[in-house]
Amino acid sequence: MKKLLQKVIPTLKKQWIIIPYVWLLLFFVIPFLFLFKISLSETILAIPPVSSIFNFPEWGKITISLDFSHYLSVFSDSFYVSGFVTSLFMAALTTVICLVLGYGMAYGLMKLPKDYRLYGLLLIMIPFSTSFLIRVYAWITLLSQEGVINTWLIQMGLINTPLPLLYNNGSALLGLVYCYLPFMILPIYATLEKLESSYLEAAADLGATPFRRFHQITLPLSMPGILAGCVLVFVPVTGEFVIPELLGSPEGLMIGRILWMEFFNNRDWPLAAGLAVILLLLFVLPLMGLQRLQQKKMGGM
Repeated sequence: MKKLLQKVIPTLKKQWIIIPYVWLLLFFVIPFLFLFKISLSETILAIPPVSSIFNFPEWGKITISLDFSHYLSVFSDSFYVSGFVTSLFMAALTTVICLVLGYGMAYGLMKLPKDYRLYGLLLIMIPFSTSFLIRVYAWITLLSQEGVINTWLIQMGLINTPLPLLYNNGSALLGLVYCYLPFMILPIYATLEKLESSYLEAAADLGATPFRRFHQITLPLSMPGILAGCVLVFVPVTGEFVIPELLGSPEGLMIGRILWMEFFNNRDWPLAAGLAVILLLLFVLPLMGLQRLQQKKMGGM
C-alpha cells in the first residue's frame, strides 16, 4: 500500500498543476476571445446588436470581415481618452492613499501583542460582512446636503449653508479609499507578520536607529506585500463603476461608467468591447512584465 501511494501521489501532484490552467482557460481566455470577437464586429440593429465576423456566402466558402474602426474611435475621440486618463489618475491616487494608510495600519497590527492581532484583523474585516452597496449608500447619507455631517456642522454654527460634499471627485475618492483599503492592509500585514525579528534585533545591536531599521530592513522585506496590495487596489479601481456612479461627479466619467453607457444606453457593443479589451491589456501586459522581472530576479539570486 505504501509503495502504491508513493507512485500515485506524484502523479496526482502533476495533474493538480493543470487545475489553475483550466480555470484560467475557462474564466479568462475564452471570455476574452469572445470579447475580442465582438470588438471586431459591426454594430447592427438586431439582438444582439453585432454582426458575425464569419460569413458563408456559398457552400464550402467562408469570408471574414473585421472592423477595426472601434479601436480607432477609442484613440481618436477625446471623450474616451479622457475617460482612461481620469480612471488611471483616480486609481493611482486611490492606490497611493491606501498604501500610506494601509501600511501604517498593517504596521500597527504587527506591533500589537499576538493575542490581540486577531481582534484587529476582525475590525478590518467587519465591513465585508455588510453589502457593498449598503456601505456606499451609507456615505450618501453622511455626505448629502441634508446628511449627518452637514446637519452637525450647521447645528454647531460652523457653517450657514450645506457644503457640497457629495457628487464630486472628492466623494468618489473617499468611497474608493474606504472600500478598497482592506485589500491593501491584508497583504502587507501578511508579509510583515512573517518578518524575522532577529533581523531587526541584529540591526539594533549594530547601532541602527529605528528609522534606519525600518528603511533598510522592514520596508524592503515588505515589498512583496506592497506590490500585491497595489495590484489588488489599482486594477479593480480603474474599472470601478458603482462608486463613481453613486458618489462621483457626472462630469468626471471613469472608464467603467463609459463602458456601461456604451453597452446598455447606446447599445454599441463592439465599441464597448474594444474599450474593455484595451483596458484589459493595460493591466495584463504590465503584470506579465512584472512577473517576468521577478522570475529573473529570483533566478539570479
